[in-house]
Amino acid sequence: MDAYTLAIIFAALTGLSVIVYALLDGYDLGVGILFPLGRDTESEQQRDTMIASIGPFWDANETWLVLAIGLLLIAFPAAHSLVMFHLYLPIVIMLIGLIMRGVAFDFRAKAAVDHKYTWDMCFKAGSLITSLSQGYMLGLFVLGFDESALALMFAVVSAIGVTTAYAYIGSGWLIMKTEHQLQQRAIKWAQIAGRLTAVGIVAVSVINPMVNPSVFDRWFQMPLAMFVLLIPALCIAAFIVNDRLLARLPKPDDRHCYWPFILAAIIFISSFVALGFSFMPDIVPGKMTIWQAASAPESLTFILYGAVIVVPVILAYTVFAYKVFHGKATDLKYY
Repeated sequence: MDAYTLAIIFAALTGLSVIVYALLDGYDLGVGILFPLGRDTESEQQRDTMIASIGPFWDANETWLVLAIGLLLIAFPAAHSLVMFHLYLPIVIMLIGLIMRGVAFDFRAKAAVDHKYTWDMCFKAGSLITSLSQGYMLGLFVLGFDESALALMFAVVSAIGVTTAYAYIGSGWLIMKTEHQLQQRAIKWAQIAGRLTAVGIVAVSVINPMVNPSVFDRWFQMPLAMFVLLIPALCIAAFIVNDRLLARLPKPDDRHCYWPFILAAIIFISSFVALGFSFMPDIVPGKMTIWQAASAPESLTFILYGAVIVVPVILAYTVFAYKVFHGKATDLKYY
């Protein structure tokens, strides 16, 4: 297999890992962001149920982040070095947030009762820190690590947009996995987060072509524009349908409770596909193409044998875990 094809294959695998990570870890980060702040018994019980809804999945979801970074390091080492050079500080901040989440997740069950609320807030803070740092990094990455004031403003908008998007898909997860008062609360969260996410996507979609003229030319070049503009059309339709659906939930027998999460997932996938279309074949926008950053063909061929085994295995146990723990979250119990 030649170097041209191998670079495309590994770019596709890296993109797949990023999309799946954003979907899966996105919703459990969103659940953490949505943690209610109250100290009352009802709020504590709701936080317990929210933890129970993500408990079997959240650790495994982060496997996709490890896979994406590993693929970037091994298959595109030049791009990995460039990304790490420019994003070292926000990456460290993101890791601090992930550590806070991991520690709080375990300690909330083991600490004294008086300290449980503190660890709950630590979990919420870790989720916010992780989401904001990921959004900030995405904004800097999209603009090719430009350090101008406009680029930094775009990164801040991106940070807020990604955080609200995680809250959006997280609330969709809670609608699907919970019942009664918490589900009704999640519906309200989804309505608010959905509208904020829509505003954020519109803002990014307007600002990005302004600072990247090549992106505007790619999207509006005829006759290709007639096809690629279906992507934002699908995204807009999903937002509208979901907003109207949320206004009618919950329904008898919990009908349609899965749809808010599914529609949010469609919005996520559409957004990432649009982002990929805007910059491919650049792996770092305006800096480096996938072929310039790729490892030697011999190395990529060797790695491909491992990827053919590892990626399907990860997909298989992910599907298996979600199949085993499907249905509504039950009361949280520690043994």
